[in-house]
Amino acid sequence: MPLYECVLIARSEVTQQQVDALADQVAAQLESDGGAVKKREYWGLRSLAYRIKKNRKGHYMLLGLDAPAAAVSEMERQLRLNEDVLRFLTIRIEAIDDAPSAILSRRGEERDRDRGFRGPKPPGRFDSGRRRGGFDDREEYRARGDGDVMMDDHVGHGEE
Repeated sequence: MPLYECVLIARSEVTQQQVDALADQVAAQLESDGGAVKKREYWGLRSLAYRIKKNRKGHYMLLGLDAPAAAVSEMERQLRLNEDVLRFLTIRIEAIDDAPSAILSRRGEERDRDRGFRGPKPPGRFDSGRRRGGFDDREEYRARGDGDVMMDDHVGHGEE
């Protein structure tokens, strides 16, 4: 049988358990039509690039399917009728990879990264370019306030 991957986005108002129940419904429908769900990944509640039906976030779910084409088209019809599903995309693939998808593997790498204290800054390397000590024009300008700005009357007016 042909292999497919289906990614669906459910509304943010539903819970993760309801999204799992939706995936169970899809699996039951496919099994009754002679197919099977070989892989299931919940990617979590993620922000959408743009609003879809007034939703800014959605629950993402990936399904790896081994099913005949007629069963997949019936699954897509059921997903279109479900009000909790915002979008779905089903593509045909050559093989279902058992390893975690790129989305889940990237999330694991972010968790493993150490974002704590990295040590003291080396001296002189991260200076902002300001002069140390002495007179600073910006501080003097801030101290004067807005009403004390001085202008020369003969400069910049074109009069002599």
